[in-house]
Amino acid sequence: MIDTSAFADALALLTSDPMAWIVVLPGLLIGLVFGAVPGLSISIAMAVFLPATLYMEFLPAILFLSAIFTGGGFGGAVPAILLNIPGTSSAVATAFDGYPMSQKGRHGEALGIGLAASALGTFIGYLALLLIVGPVADWVLRLGPTEMLVVATWGLLLIAVLNDSSVSKGLAAGLLGILVSTVGYSSTGLMRGTFGSMYLLDGIPAIPALIGLFAASELIGLAGRDYIVTDSSLRRMQLAPILSGLKLGFARWKRVLRGSVIGTGIGIIPGVGSSIANLASYAAAKRRDPSAGDETFGQGNPDGVIASEAANSSSEGGGMVTLLALGLPGGAGTAILLGAFAMHNVTGGPRFISDNTDIVYAIIIGNLVQSVLLLLVGVGFVFAASVIVKTPLRYLIPFVISISMMGTYAITGSMVGPLTVAGAGALGWLMKRYGYPVTAMVVGLLIGPMAEGELVRSWQISGGQISYVLDRPITLVLLALLIGTVGLSALASRQAAHDRRGASHG
Repeated sequence: MIDTSAFADALALLTSDPMAWIVVLPGLLIGLVFGAVPGLSISIAMAVFLPATLYMEFLPAILFLSAIFTGGGFGGAVPAILLNIPGTSSAVATAFDGYPMSQKGRHGEALGIGLAASALGTFIGYLALLLIVGPVADWVLRLGPTEMLVVATWGLLLIAVLNDSSVSKGLAAGLLGILVSTVGYSSTGLMRGTFGSMYLLDGIPAIPALIGLFAASELIGLAGRDYIVTDSSLRRMQLAPILSGLKLGFARWKRVLRGSVIGTGIGIIPGVGSSIANLASYAAAKRRDPSAGDETFGQGNPDGVIASEAANSSSEGGGMVTLLALGLPGGAGTAILLGAFAMHNVTGGPRFISDNTDIVYAIIIGNLVQSVLLLLVGVGFVFAASVIVKTPLRYLIPFVISISMMGTYAITGSMVGPLTVAGAGALGWLMKRYGYPVTAMVVGLLIGPMAEGELVRSWQISGGQISYVLDRPITLVLLALLIGTVGLSALASRQAAHDRRGASHG
């Protein structure tokens, strides 16, 4: 299942490019900080620093962004455990048992457990990716334009239906993203949606729009507040309990493995990701291993922290399967990674894997090493956690906004970039206020050109005859899977939201 020749080439590629390793430590620290500050997120961190990758080679750029992804996976657990405020949506279930442990004075142990589970989960997720990415790519190479059109639609619909407030709002956001992606010249030379403006002839710049929708919109929502967190009851950290928690996390490796398998499997499904994975893994652990006394789930059970952190971290590797094999983002983080692919004129998908297997393996190996480094960096990071989660917004907001504006100006070479950030930020803030998922719009914006291209090719091959689809059994199977998984995902999302509300009330 592993191409040993390509694996050896990947190792040679990594050892010959020191920049591939230099960017990892800063990436991990950025992810940890942004994940640990409630109100920020992994996707904001990746969006803000995406322009910096324009000046890197492709491999260091992807490893830098994936390091932010990896660090943020654990960073969100810090305020969840210390303050009962999940730093990211992927750490919601971590708070269920992490915060009760903190209330009992076991905060250091809980953080150590979460760190061990997060590092192991990341390693297992990417190990699974290493084993399956080749076979998956071989199968996907057999897909034609009609099948790829169904796959693109599949990814968009899954993200849309997982919107907690309304499926119709999720669909509307996704369609809006596709509509925005059509602005400018079409493949046939027609102008669309430019309103006569020469600045729109090349379309809406996707990267500045992505930064505005993810990062600027969140900062707009935080404006007017002095601090994100005002809780002054954080306890002083000590090394011994953290190391004890690390040891306990490794000792319960079977529970970590179970959560990682769930997280990887859910991460592969486009649009589901870590936000659902941590809740699903927590629910599975609770059903499988009911406890009594002080170890009851919801009252400080270490297994609850393990289940959540292993699943949300391993889902990163699962999401990379979809990105690399299909060229589709599985969620917000991989959507930004897809943006980095576009910035370097690289198209993800089966052809990329078959033609650049050594680079794919290098990305995977780099992330396996990141999971080990996370253990070392994470131990030091938790000592600064009480400072990080109480960052004054008067310093935070101007810093992040200025980086975003300068980065997008560098990408576009004109004021179109910063203006797009401002407009997309205002739109993203309005969408979040009224319950429209920003992620669905971003995915629509990124896969819109691909979906349009596959639609045109399908129409040309079929001669406009719908009956052509009936002679494509793989297309029919994918359509059946689309209908089934979208329906089941919608039901699972509603159940997860119901469980989350019930747990919060409990």
